[in-house]
Amino acid sequence: MSADNWTPKRWTRRRAFMVGGTVAAGLAAGTLGTALALAGTPAAKAPAASDTSHAAISKAALTTISQSAGSDPNYYAYLSAAGGDEVVEVNVAAASIAGTFSADGAEGAAAAPDGSEIYIAETGQYSVLAVNPATKAQQAIEVGPYPQDVAVSPDGKVVYATVTGGDTGPGGSNGVAVIDPATNTVTGDIKTGTAPRQVVFSPEGKTAYVTTETGIDVIDTASSTVARVIADPAGPQGIAVSPDGKTLYVTNPNAGTLLTINAASGAITGDVRAGAEPEAVAVTPDGAALYVADMNSDSISVLSAATLKVTGTIRVGRLPMSVAVSPDGSQAWVGNGLSGSVSVIATATGKVVATVGGGPGTSTLDAAITDIAFAPAP
Repeated sequence: MSADNWTPKRWTRRRAFMVGGTVAAGLAAGTLGTALALAGTPAAKAPAASDTSHAAISKAALTTISQSAGSDPNYYAYLSAAGGDEVVEVNVAAASIAGTFSADGAEGAAAAPDGSEIYIAETGQYSVLAVNPATKAQQAIEVGPYPQDVAVSPDGKVVYATVTGGDTGPGGSNGVAVIDPATNTVTGDIKTGTAPRQVVFSPEGKTAYVTTETGIDVIDTASSTVARVIADPAGPQGIAVSPDGKTLYVTNPNAGTLLTINAASGAITGDVRAGAEPEAVAVTPDGAALYVADMNSDSISVLSAATLKVTGTIRVGRLPMSVAVSPDGSQAWVGNGLSGSVSVIATATGKVVATVGGGPGTSTLDAAITDIAFAPAP
């Protein structure tokens, strides 16, 4: 059945692809990094991993993205192409693909504050991959079965990785691995609720927040322990923290809602409808707007952080499942799971300025973009 005739359905909370009872990161040979093309243009034959000719295929789209960015787009974007077993490195200022990093089921990606190291959750393995984007040196850090997400503290001194264990029900994993980036070794594990999903740090780094099967675990980073649990039986998934650290934004896909939570007290202060099965949420650097990826409506909902009112709805690719706002706030990048593409939105106009993807006719799970991270140029 073609993608055009396929009706989108919910992805499981652990989004690695299951084939024959084992974890497989992708079901097709094509990847975002090796088949980049303008949307609507047939993808070229995927070159070998060492072939960089794919960069020219998407030059027009990448140039449009660079030109519509802020006045100083001197940053890189890292796109987790889980279905393609890689992370694609985009030099925004140069409008080029700087490289690709192979990683088995690369669901999550995070960058050190200075851009010196990229951490990739290899959900098809038991490790987090540490990559130096300048030297391309890589090191696998064993953290436990099937890590889904990874985050770096604001000071760059600690890395957290959620370990899913391959099971979201009773008996599933319930831990976050603590990594020392100075040595790239695991220094401890934090017991959390079952099926830890997404993890984020507060702006000052004293606290981290983890969505689980039944709530949001609040971690005291000094003691590496869960200080309290904010109950959310609806099954939270995506999470973001306001720039001032006072408010948490949490998506509940099954309930179709976005929660706002007082970070200090843990009290739920808002519960609003946010499109069809909201999966991910991002907040602008000024804290004024929220971008919510609505998987089953193929759109992004834009909400005012002050009023929690929807101020716009933007059509993107099929099954959007990740969203991130650029460091300068000029763009929102959206990872489309079914289309295997990235839609780039100009936040000033609310318009999609460019779409980069594998082109029509690709497998429905080809290069699903499950995470997007930004970092200063290495």
